[in-house]
Parts: sequence; C-alpha cells; structure tokens
Amino acid sequence: MPLKYPTQPGDIDHLIADDHAIVERQFQHLEAGRGNRRVLVDQVVAELSMHAFAEETVLYPIWPEIGMTDEHDDAEHEHQEIKELLVTLGRTEPEETEFEETLSKLIGLVRHHVEDEESDELPEFRSKAGAERMAQLGKEFLTAKRRAPTRPHPNAPSEGLAEKVAGAVAKPLDMARDVASGKQKELATDPSGLLDPQAQELLDAFSSLGPLPYEVLTPAEARKQPGPKQAVEKVMKERGIEGPEPVGSVDDLMIPDGAGGEQRLRVYKPAGTWPGALPIIMWIHGGGWVLFDIDDHYDASCRGLCNKTGAIVVSPDYRRAPEAVFPASHDDVLTAWTWVRENAAQIGGDPARMAIGGESVGGNMAPATALTLAVNAQPLPLAQVCVYPLTTGEQFGESMEDAADARPLNRALLSWMAMHAFEGKPEAAKDPRIALLDWTPEQLAAMPPTLVITDERDPLRSQGEEFARKLEAAGVPTASTRYDGVSHEFFGAAAVLDKAEQAQQEAAQHFRRAFGTAG
Repeated sequence: MPLKYPTQPGDIDHLIADDHAIVERQFQHLEAGRGNRRVLVDQVVAELSMHAFAEETVLYPIWPEIGMTDEHDDAEHEHQEIKELLVTLGRTEPEETEFEETLSKLIGLVRHHVEDEESDELPEFRSKAGAERMAQLGKEFLTAKRRAPTRPHPNAPSEGLAEKVAGAVAKPLDMARDVASGKQKELATDPSGLLDPQAQELLDAFSSLGPLPYEVLTPAEARKQPGPKQAVEKVMKERGIEGPEPVGSVDDLMIPDGAGGEQRLRVYKPAGTWPGALPIIMWIHGGGWVLFDIDDHYDASCRGLCNKTGAIVVSPDYRRAPEAVFPASHDDVLTAWTWVRENAAQIGGDPARMAIGGESVGGNMAPATALTLAVNAQPLPLAQVCVYPLTTGEQFGESMEDAADARPLNRALLSWMAMHAFEGKPEAAKDPRIALLDWTPEQLAAMPPTLVITDERDPLRSQGEEFARKLEAAGVPTASTRYDGVSHEFFGAAAVLDKAEQAQQEAAQHFRRAFGTAG
C-alpha cells in the first residue's frame, strides 16, 4: 500500500515504499507458485541488495543523530539477517529444502521489517528530519542505488563511508558475475507467469539487451538504455520480419513550440491518391515526460494507425523534463494541435476532421488538450483514444499493488518519472491537465467520444479504467477495453504481438467512425 501520509514522488520515504511494494508483489508470485521461481528470486536478491545498500549509506546514518538509535540498531540487525538469507538463496536452487525454507524465512523477515519502517520508523523520521529534507535524501537514495552492489555482502561494512567504499569495489565484481552467469539478462524481464507467450517473448528480448534500471539512472543515462523499440526489433529479426511498416510518406516539419521556439512535427501519410483532404489524427508519444521521443517505438504506432485509418497521422516531438518541466510538454502539444488545424491544407488534411490520442502520458495530454480547447471555446477533436493513460498524480487503485513489479513500467519508475516531470513544481500533480480524475462532471462532459485501452500488467491500469467510468457517468460516449496478458508499451508492438494488432484495429475503428469512413 502507499504510505499513510502525504509524500512527493521523489521523497526518500516514497521511494522506499515503492521498493517495498515491488518486492512484496514478487513474494506473492512466489507464494502462489507461479512464474519463473529462479528468476523471481534473482530479482528479489538484486532489489533487496541495492535497497539495503542505499538505506544503510543514506538513511540509517542519520537516525542516531535525531534520536532514533534503537530504530537504527534494529534495522541494521534485520538487514544483516536479510543479507545472510539472500546469500543462501543465491547458492541453492528452487525445490531444494534449504532454498524453500530460507525463502519462507526471508519473506517473513522482510514483511516484518517493512511493517516497522512504514508504520513507525519512516513517519517518525519525516517528523524529526522535516518534510523539506525528504526530496534531497531521495536523490541521494537513487544515487546510492545506482552505485550499489547487486548481490548481498553480509561481511562488508554496513554503514556510511566504509560501506560506500566497499560497495564501489563490489559493484563491478557483482556486475561481472551477473553477466557471466546470465543473470544480467534476466533482471529486466517479467517472470510473474502472468504474460501471454508473445508478450513474454517481447519482455525476455528486452531484458536480454541488458538494460540497467531506468529508475535509478539520471535522465540522460536512462535515455541511452535499450527500450521497447529495440526489443521489438530484436524479435522481428529473430522471426525474419521486415520493418518498419511502410506508409506512403514520412516527413518532419519544424513548427512552433509552446515557448517561442521550435519543435519537430512528424507527418505520416497513407499510400495512394486521395480525392480530397484527408482526416488527421494527432498521436502523442509517451515516456513519462522524460524518456523517448518520436524516433522511438511510438513511430510504429503512428505507422499502424496511418495504414489502418487512411488518415494523416501527426506526432509532435514536445519538450521533455527535467530540461523543461510541466507544463512545457502540454503547451507544446496544444501549440502543435493549433498549428495543424490552422495549416491543415499544407499537409493535405481536413481541419474539420481531426482527432487526437496517445499512449501513457500521451494518453494524458490528449484529453488535457481537449479540455483546454473546450475552455477556450475552440473546435474539439471529433474523437480521442487514450492508451494506458496516466490520469492522476496519485498512486491510484489496485494496479499500484498487483502490477507494482511489472515491466517495463513498474511503480518505482513511475515515481522516478514524476519526480523529474514535476521537479520544483510539486503542485503540478494537482493541475487539471494532470489530475483528470479530479475533473468536475461538466469538465468530463466536454470530452469527445473516447476509447480507453488498458492492459493487465500495468500500474496505470486502474486509473485509466476509472477515467473511462467517470467519462461514461458524465454522458460521454465511452468504450474501455483491457487487454490481459500484456504490459505497458504493448500498443506499438503489432509487428510481433497479436494483441497490439487488435488494439490498433480497435483504435482505428474508433477514429474511422468519427471521421465517417468506417467500413
């Protein structure tokens, strides 16, 4: 569960609770006997090893200074026990008596430790250290995780500078051992057993590329990591599939952004000749306002929608955080929409037949743009499609628990994105352009016919489905479809994933009905 008191996404106690939720969900898979037991435990070992190192080098040294000596000693003792159990799990195998007994002890000990931290120690720490200190310590916590060993070292120093030095020595050795053993290629997959075979193949391909966890890297480092696009390309190559999907033409234009500068607008046109101006879809990419751009895997979504609708698809390359925090991305998308409507003839489009949609935070910015247009009495999109949208800055619903450990988007990465997107502007999460679930019935009723697409293994699932329920209650023609057995970012993988092809067809049909071109 989220902490029982208010935090910001980058606060150290918030980040610690995210780690707890991820490991707890992995424990639940193990207790249920589902998934790949060896990989699940390997991921737990890595997660707890990095987590313990970060707490011991950043958090625990402060506790005695503020009168939390007993709590410090208890936590250090429990960490030592946890590390020793992790060592045993690393040298034994599932189904062996020692492995299973050790795992049972670990689960009980970690749950006791988490209960103490979340119910007593972290609230006390916040009250004594001050809320304003939490964000800086959060940054130090992530830096420590970035430098942490991925395996337990119970005989190493367990606090402060001595542990940091030991960690600096152990980290490269652990990584070398992970690469040699193949564990490095397991740490980014989803071993829960809840994915369908095609989706599992895709996540395994992603993990095999050896990405480091986005959620402990700097944005610049994270952008250099392999992503969903590279995973799809790997599977396509293995299956002998040519790509990318061809369309009539793809061109980049330079148009104004929301701050007096310029942004790229990619324009996809269908093949063939047309008797008149074509309808236009603006498709907005995701990435948590931090990662990815129009050159990434969303290009495949645009190509698929272009061919399936016979419409022109345009995609704005909006500014990203932390270089440009909220509302820069929203401003750029709104500016792009207005430019396309005013210059539709330049690209062969019909300004009277325009629709909007997007994935993840793109699925947030589509309705946010429509609301701004409605408030300003501007023409609205004829339809919108929100694919696994972010609709609140809160940790909303059961999917924050049952998909806390999902890949490629887990709960920790979601918080990492928010801390960068709203850096210096924590109040942004309450802005109507972010907090769609807080809209009034009148604001909801202003939306065009809407399709919401969600997926099972996604921490955003619950909030997307709640947005659909609220739209329907407000009288908006709304459809909502959950695709089970797949995870966040699945929509653009139609070349290798049947459910992505189905979702694109569903989105295309929704747009064609609005354009009056449905067959």
